Amino acid sequence: MNDFYTLSELAEKCGAQIQGDGYKQVSGLNTLQDARGHELSFLANPAYAKYLQTTQACAVILGPDMAAEFSGNALILDNPYLGYARLSSLFDPNRGGGAGIHPSAVVDETAVVDPSAAIGANVVVEAGVQIAAGVRIDSGTVVGHDSVLGVDVYLHRNVTVCHGVIIGDRTIIHSGAVIGGDGFGNAHSDGRWHKIAQIGGVVIGCDVEVGNNTCIDRGALGNTEIHDGVRLDNLIQIAHNVIIGENTAIAASVGISGSTTIGKNCTIAGAAGFAGHLTIADGTFISGMAMITRSITKSGSYSSGTGFMESRDWRKNVVRFRQLDDLARRIKQLEKR
Repeated sequence: MNDFYTLSELAEKCGAQIQGDGYKQVSGLNTLQDARGHELSFLANPAYAKYLQTTQACAVILGPDMAAEFSGNALILDNPYLGYARLSSLFDPNRGGGAGIHPSAVVDETAVVDPSAAIGANVVVEAGVQIAAGVRIDSGTVVGHDSVLGVDVYLHRNVTVCHGVIIGDRTIIHSGAVIGGDGFGNAHSDGRWHKIAQIGGVVIGCDVEVGNNTCIDRGALGNTEIHDGVRLDNLIQIAHNVIIGENTAIAASVGISGSTTIGKNCTIAGAAGFAGHLTIADGTFISGMAMITRSITKSGSYSSGTGFMESRDWRKNVVRFRQLDDLARRIKQLEKR
């Protein structure tokens, strides 16, 4: 990673046109309000346009419509936020160590580790694991036996990858995540619960990101599947045999019950919940705190629950809500008359 880049180099990396001095050196990223003379900024939200004329940034990533209003150095492209995303990794201070295995790591002799992989302090790699080129595993992480990590996978600190998990190329898993723990499988008999062994696995595709403390359970039979390009926020629970389609994004605190299939390109807002054995159509949007109890066969925007209100009004409305069934019956009787 360089200490600085010229504006021309950055333009080439994100496919932008240059306005101003292409030799201007950039060594960081910051907001329009806080950027200093060596830092690059961006304008994606019109609400921040008021800071454009006073920013101290050495250059700004702008859309064509705003570039004419700015006399300073700029990188011009149709989607400034995407340009910011593409350049952000160049200035990420989380660089990690070089290739090799830390002396305190425990790596089973049957594991296959590419020489370019970086294995941090106190990492445990169990028997039969395969670790491809460019993998980075930070301190305290455990990789269970017979798991496979693809090219450039990055496991942050204290991740637990259980046995028999397959993780595709360039996938990132953040601290505290547990991949491949037992699903919630129990049979009830004689007044008590009897555990069902979870003998499936977890298969995660390429270019997936899994947030802090998210749990993806292994399948009871067959695999839990997270397909290419999926984005999972923090504190998500994905139960056994769930399938999540390509490029779906799920916000924090969502819970998905077993054997539910979420389609491709879905967006699920925070704290939504899904019953088990459902199918959700491609391109579906689920709003925050929605409870989905039936399959959705047509893409669109779906919500449940009510908006917030003053507590006094909420208590009154709860009483009325409990009366709805009786009210519906009375209306039917009146209609018959």
